[in-house]
Parts: sequence; C-alpha cells; structure tokens
Amino acid sequence: MSLLSTRLNSPQLAVTVAERSPGYWQNVLHRLSRDKVAMAAAAVIVILLLLAVLGAWITPADPYKSSMLSRLKPIGTPNFPLGTDELGRDMLSRLMVGARLSLFMGITPVICAFFCGSIIGITAGYAGGAINSVIMRTIDVFYAFPSVLLAIALSGALGAGITNSLISLTVVFIPPIARIAESVTTQIRTRDFVEAARASGASAFTIVRVHVLGNVLGPIFVYATSLIAVAMILASGLSFLGLGVKPPEPEWGLMLNTLRTAIYTQPWVAALPGAMIFITSIAFNLLSDGLRSAMEIKQ
Repeated sequence: MSLLSTRLNSPQLAVTVAERSPGYWQNVLHRLSRDKVAMAAAAVIVILLLLAVLGAWITPADPYKSSMLSRLKPIGTPNFPLGTDELGRDMLSRLMVGARLSLFMGITPVICAFFCGSIIGITAGYAGGAINSVIMRTIDVFYAFPSVLLAIALSGALGAGITNSLISLTVVFIPPIARIAESVTTQIRTRDFVEAARASGASAFTIVRVHVLGNVLGPIFVYATSLIAVAMILASGLSFLGLGVKPPEPEWGLMLNTLRTAIYTQPWVAALPGAMIFITSIAFNLLSDGLRSAMEIKQ
C-alpha cells in the first residue's frame, strides 16, 4: 500500500461537518494557537519559507563557487561552519538556497492537486449516481500503483526536469485529494440545509458555491497539508535518481545524491541534506495534525 493510500482510511480524517461560520474559524485559530507543538512546527516552517525567499541574499558564501582545495571539509571548519561538499562548495549556503527549490517542489504540486482534486471530488460527490461511479472508479485505477513507483514512472516517461517532476507529482496527489473531497461532499449533500436550498429552486452551482464549498474545503485543506511532507520526500527522491532538479542547482535531494560517495569520509556533512528533509517533513506533519485536532467539532 502506498504512502498516500495509508492515510485515506485513518479515523483522524473523519472530521465532523458543520456549517463554517466566522465564529467557527476563530475558534479553530484559538485552539490551534494553544497547541505548542503545532506552533513550534509553524515557526520552523516560517523560518524555512524565509530562507527560501531570502536565502540567495543572506548566504555567507557563493553557493555555486567550487574549490577543489576545499572539498569535503568537516563541520566546524573556519569559514565553512557546516563544511563543504564534494566540489568544495559551502554547505551552509547551499542548504539555505536549496530551501527554495525543495519547498517549491514540495508545495507546488500539492497546491495544484488541491484545486484539481477538489473540483473532481466535489463534482463526483455532489452529482452522485453514475457520474460518481465513473469518476471514482477512474480515480481508483491510480491506487493500483504505489505512489513512489507512479511518480518515477511518470517522470521517466516525461523526462527529467523540474516541470515534468511537478506534473508527475501533481498527478500522484490528485487521486487521494479527490477521494477525500468526494467523501466529505457526499456527507454534505444529504444535509438539511442543502435539501432546503435544492427545494427552494437554487441551482446546483449556487448550492455548491454557497453551501458546500465552505464545509468541505477545510477538511480537504487539512489533508492536503499532510501531503506536503510526502511531496518533498518524493521530489527529493526524484532528484536523487536524476529525474528532478539538474546540477548545479542546490536542492536537498540532489545534494544527497551528489554526496553519497562521501558517506564514508564525511558522514555528518553528507547527512545534512537528509536532516533538512526530515526536519521539514516532520514540521509539516505536526502542523497538519494540529490543524486536524483544532478542526474537530465535539458534539
């Protein structure tokens, strides 16, 4: 079973649906702000986003400048606090600049899949009947393949590169988001306020826009945030295999690939990109768990 499909039947995803009022969202933010773990994870994510935006201007050295005389320096070397890579480039600078591509490769496909999957899932959930069956059975086809293998197969078929990697990851994440959207929309479709709107003669588009979207986007968004960590790991894996970002661009997965030969000579330096991927993934997972807990409505 793939990493994505293991989350689909989790009881934590059973978010009780209610009409989302401004007071509800204020309560969610209040409960989220009291979650110290989620706030710590959010702080880490904010720091990483600042590095992604400002990293190119605040790096202590040129992340592209190589020096064979300075290659594979250990952590703590003067002028190189985190050592150097196999070409003598400053690891601290490359890690800082690498946050931009790594976060971009992790967040962008999830955002694209969020919009596409939400449209597909809401359409299937609200329409029901034969339309639902056709859409969801088509979605189920993608679950025959583990997410990692599907991403590798699509990237291999499309060719290496950032754009093709983003397309591949987007396709991988559309099915699970669509399934969550369909499940939540199916619950909303039978609620009294939707039936009342339908009986009053409101069009399907109006009902979806006014009564459905406000109730389903919250749970879908929470689930999508949990996929960012998976997206970063998959994107790093594609770069590690040479199907993602191309050298000499600093990206954490690509840096792991180029430093794998130094694992026996400078293991701590070689492990730094992996540590950044791990920290970022944990931060997004913890924030997603905090959002899910804050959105749970006690009956």
